[in-house]
Amino acid sequence: MVVHKMCVIFGLIALLHAAFSAAQHRTYLRLTEQEFTMLPQDIFLQCILGLLLTCYGVVNVAGNFREIKASAEQDSKTWEMLSNRQGFNIFHHRGKALFQRAHA
Repeated sequence: MVVHKMCVIFGLIALLHAAFSAAQHRTYLRLTEQEFTMLPQDIFLQCILGLLLTCYGVVNVAGNFREIKASAEQDSKTWEMLSNRQGFNIFHHRGKALFQRAHA
């Protein structure tokens, strides 16, 4: 667990350092009046490795993943009750007015 937390810390430090290095590189290009085409490979590689290290650490610090069960509320119901969809029952509808019995 401590190793994974250290991965997160080192990954974030690497990302912060890559961002700072990219900003310094842009400043250097402006001072020397050069055109920006792309970041140097070492800054780009540091950014990718920092991102991967941070992702690895965060996934492992979060703990074990649990299964998502969409049918958790259906577990306690019997087989006969599964076709009973109470959310679709509507008792106040226009059918009453259409099929009223004509009583005198």
